Amino acid sequence: MKASLIWAATLALVIALSGCASDGPITGSTQALQAAQATPYKLSAGDKLHIVVFGENNLSGDYTITPEGTIGFPLVGDIPAAGLTISQLQKSVADSLSNRYVQNPRVTIDASSLRPFYILGEVNKPGQYSYTPDLTAMAAVATAQGFTYRADMSYIYIRHAREASERQYPLSATTMIEPGDTIRVTQRYF
Repeated sequence: MKASLIWAATLALVIALSGCASDGPITGSTQALQAAQATPYKLSAGDKLHIVVFGENNLSGDYTITPEGTIGFPLVGDIPAAGLTISQLQKSVADSLSNRYVQNPRVTIDASSLRPFYILGEVNKPGQYSYTPDLTAMAAVATAQGFTYRADMSYIYIRHAREASERQYPLSATTMIEPGDTIRVTQRYF
């Protein structure tokens, strides 16, 4: 009797552990998440940047991308910024300065504040939150301190900043959030 109990417990443990093993290739949603994270962040109106031109303290400072998509930079005027990555803007600022104003400018740019995202509905702390690159829907919910007990955790509604209406998306680790998005978590019905 004792031996058969030990044998049954061992068999149950082996079966349970075999379900945890994975030796296959990365597929499906993991690949989609990796592809989404490979896309660099594109700047847009409202993003705040800290620009440093080494050795030129009067050019260094904080700049905000205007609704027209530019930054007003001393000496060179408006520099297009919307739609560029930070490294592309860094090169553009350096090129603009090197044309007539600064010899071999060394420019660094950091995003001090990106456009926020908004989360509403069945989360514990709805509101406005700072966007971070590669933000997923699950991470956005976690930022809002999780779901309420009434939340429908199968899908969410997202209105992207560039769209007029919201659309339904599955709530998964691959559902990406963009700056300026509004996320709505609905209530479940039994």
